[in-house]
Amino acid sequence: MTRVAALREATAAAGIDALLLTPGPDLRYVTGYDALPLERLTCLVVPSAGEAFMVVPRLELPAAEHSPAARLGVEFLPWNETDDPYSLVAGRIGQVATVGLADRMWAMQSLRFRSVLPGAEQVLAGSVLRELRMRKSPAEVAALREAGAAIDAVHAQVPGFLKAGRTEREVGKDIAEAIIAAGHVTVDFVIVGSGPNGASPHHELSDRVIQAGDPVVVDIGGQMPSGYCSDSTRVYSVGEPPADFAAYYEVLRRAQDAACEAVRPGVSCESIDSAAREMIADAGYGEHFIHRTGHGIGLETHEEPYIVSGNTEPLAPGFAFSVEPGIYLSGRHGARIEDILVCTETGGERLNDRPRDLVVV
Repeated sequence: MTRVAALREATAAAGIDALLLTPGPDLRYVTGYDALPLERLTCLVVPSAGEAFMVVPRLELPAAEHSPAARLGVEFLPWNETDDPYSLVAGRIGQVATVGLADRMWAMQSLRFRSVLPGAEQVLAGSVLRELRMRKSPAEVAALREAGAAIDAVHAQVPGFLKAGRTEREVGKDIAEAIIAAGHVTVDFVIVGSGPNGASPHHELSDRVIQAGDPVVVDIGGQMPSGYCSDSTRVYSVGEPPADFAAYYEVLRRAQDAACEAVRPGVSCESIDSAAREMIADAGYGEHFIHRTGHGIGLETHEEPYIVSGNTEPLAPGFAFSVEPGIYLSGRHGARIEDILVCTETGGERLNDRPRDLVVV
């Protein structure tokens, strides 16, 4: 069954009359078409009854016809500059009670659809797509495994980039070049958090000069040609780190191992979070672990499932997500260890293989 057909069945089961998917990860997941996000409307329409079709600006028709979407039997409806593509969609699907809009649809587009479908309740298409996208196929797992190996190859080079006297920005530039050289098509983020900057989980790059004795958090990722993403964090120290840092880093390493070992079908997402969080709290650092333990990954770096307290969703084979507990001492230093895992029939498979011990350079 194609993903379009599977989505049609899921849409009908959800009681939604049609899904409207504009450029973004949902459209790419369903059709393979990585359409440009433009003010000109490109929209895949998947009715719960009837055949799917895609409205495309005429100037984008060649790109659509050369995309994987053309092999799915989806009808293309090109529109000209003076046409109203929103009315084209409305006229084709008729009176509907509920439409599902792509989670990343622009507000201007959702409002235009509201004006041409005034009687239709708008809901998020993600409510239908989440189950399909969370359960990665063997081909998707293979793509994530390739992404994991590529980002591991970059982390293998990081010790050569880190030297006292260099700035975070200089190191980040080297890392970004290495991400592309390792096979990624985009650099999605480069975090080089040295010394006190390591205590800010989403710090990226600054002109801070790395000092001898600094712990350095390096969290990096990008997108592969397949569209699937990498994301991995390791911690380095330029020379011997402070004694208090070394003490809590060992706690963190054990906590990350415990959470990874807890992965298996049927256990809840929040139980993976608890496996790491309880160990960190018992060691006296609970208030310094300030974020969830993980996030799903696939065509987006952050997608469902989220590994966080309150998420009782049971893990199932094919779920892929990060396990990345952290400890952050504001104004001093911080640490985070992150691997991508996929839930298998028997447990969890780590897709990152770099050593997790502190690397002293």
